[in-house]
Amino acid sequence: QVQLVERGGGLVQAGGSLRLSCAASGVISRINTMGWYRQAPGKQRELVATITNYGSTNYADSLKGRFTISRDIAKNSVYLQMNSLKPEDTAVYYCNAGPSSTQLNYWGRGTQVTVSS
Repeated sequence: QVQLVERGGGLVQAGGSLRLSCAASGVISRINTMGWYRQAPGKQRELVATITNYGSTNYADSLKGRFTISRDIAKNSVYLQMNSLKPEDTAVYYCNAGPSSTQLNYWGRGTQVTVSS
């Protein structure tokens, strides 16, 4: 099994920045890809970004340029730098991981990000 723990959520004003982190533990060998999804109130969970062990990234088109995903293989961690935050970025952000971007089988409990206007 793989356990994921997110940190870094909170309340920020519009235009501000936040950095989320997620640390993986357990059977790390099962992980090739890590990523972030988010779910806003009343909406479906949606992709934010993913990154492979080789550093290949994939972003939701609407978030390119404001959000940056990065990875520290040695620390079994993934990060999400969020800049120029908007109220519509308010959501619970979930870290996930798995053998590939289509097999993100492991999920964290989520961290709340609230952007005030």
